[in-house]
Amino acid sequence: MLSPTTLTAAFDRVTDYWSPKVVGRVNDQLLKVAKLKGKFVWHAHDGEDELFYIVKGSLRIEFEDGPVELSQGDFLTVPSGVRHNPVADEECWVLLIEPASTKHTGDEVTSRTRSLDEQLS
Repeated sequence: MLSPTTLTAAFDRVTDYWSPKVVGRVNDQLLKVAKLKGKFVWHAHDGEDELFYIVKGSLRIEFEDGPVELSQGDFLTVPSGVRHNPVADEECWVLLIEPASTKHTGDEVTSRTRSLDEQLS
């Protein structure tokens, strides 16, 4: 039987910043929740768009041509191939919607990079 998911309750699964957890799927798109704080890493996703929806707090996404500020309730789609760096001065809760094939940090590999298996756990 189908049952609903409460979005804010889904964040209970997130114990570390910058470590998204998959909470749903629509066709080949994954819905991920993440808690963010501090700076992430400059990266791009070649061949895949990425949607950021701010559930709580605020987020600045740095782009090569300048930053975009997002507040609770805002969303922004980062187009395929566009280099970006998310920055959260305070804790921010975000829902990400992206293809299942999307690498967490694009082709950049850092200590914050999470595999899809880690995101599914």
